[in-house]
Amino acid sequence: MDKLLDRFFHYISFDTQSKANVKSTPSSEGQVKLAQSLRDELVALGFDQVTLSNKGCVMASIPATASWPVPVIGFISHLDTAPDFTARHVNAQIVENYRGGDIALGHGEEILSPVMFPVLHQLLGQTLITTDGKTLLGADDKAGIAEIITAMVRLRNSDIPHGEIRLAFTPDEEIGKGAQSFDIKAFAAQWAYTVDGGGVGELEFENFNAASATIKIVGNNVHPGSAKGVMVNALSLATRFHESLPPDETPEKTDGYQGFYHLTAIKGNVERAEMHYILRDFDKTQFEARKQKIIDVAQAVGKGLHRDCYIEVTLDDHYYNMREQVMKHPHIIEIAQQAMKDCDIEPILKPIRGGTDGAQLSFRGLPCPNIFTGGYNFHGKHEFITLEGMESAVAVIMRIVELTANAAKKA
Repeated sequence: MDKLLDRFFHYISFDTQSKANVKSTPSSEGQVKLAQSLRDELVALGFDQVTLSNKGCVMASIPATASWPVPVIGFISHLDTAPDFTARHVNAQIVENYRGGDIALGHGEEILSPVMFPVLHQLLGQTLITTDGKTLLGADDKAGIAEIITAMVRLRNSDIPHGEIRLAFTPDEEIGKGAQSFDIKAFAAQWAYTVDGGGVGELEFENFNAASATIKIVGNNVHPGSAKGVMVNALSLATRFHESLPPDETPEKTDGYQGFYHLTAIKGNVERAEMHYILRDFDKTQFEARKQKIIDVAQAVGKGLHRDCYIEVTLDDHYYNMREQVMKHPHIIEIAQQAMKDCDIEPILKPIRGGTDGAQLSFRGLPCPNIFTGGYNFHGKHEFITLEGMESAVAVIMRIVELTANAAKKA
């Protein structure tokens, strides 16, 4: 397996959980350590133009072997794991030849069950890599890193002619910051693929438009015995605010192309409260309407408040739907689809109910759809990946490279 599994296990040993409230990039020391380790590994493997930026982005090159001009393409994965769940001391376990039923995670009471995760029914006979129930796994996106590097090593050891290939491993994708400092000019690829998807066959080139909303509520606290006409309970206002949003437009009640409002955190007391939402929608007009809804609700709930009490809304756009950018270059999608078919994988074109570095990079001029890694249940203790899925991703990456060179030769 050309050390595919060894690489993956090595990478998940680094605690690279990103931290949303840190201003520096990378936002965690573990990402710096993994970036340095990758730089050293790529140098030791003999890759060209290996660099590590002061923002924690690792880049490298594989020189062209084709005797004809071939477009420079790239592959990108991210270093960090999600802030949602701890990545400290990941203790992965291997389940060979999965025979169905519940999988015990570690020695505790946590299980990975096909009742909750029916996709397991499709993975009988495969080798599963799971957590021990105490951490996330880190397949998102260290599997992508392992798959890209393994594919490049195998490519160099093959006789497949190809153009120059660029690699990049970015920090802080999970908090939407890594692509902001990505040096597209230095990367110098005509297009790229993020290897950051889920189940085998996933091919994605459209994603949510995304924004965050912070709601700060200032009330007035007095003794409850003399509160009439004086107290303004910030927690009560927060409750009214949340209940004024559409109850069926939340992550747990939507799928496909449906957008949502998602309350991710709330804290406070009678005097002050703060709420954090993420807003998502595929349609740009509806996305703008969601942001306006937040403002309208704040105005309605805050109407008639004492002058020293108020509701403050802060909206921040994070990324936009990459579809309009990627579809200007349909051959990029066609090559990925054909690569999957050539590897006996049925392409599954689906929208990303989230975002990738590719969304931001596409709007910055680097078209960048997303392909699968072979993992499932990201961002939590039930995360797992299959070895067969990882091998499939490696094969697809190599085939994309080969097809790109073949197309250029025929042109």
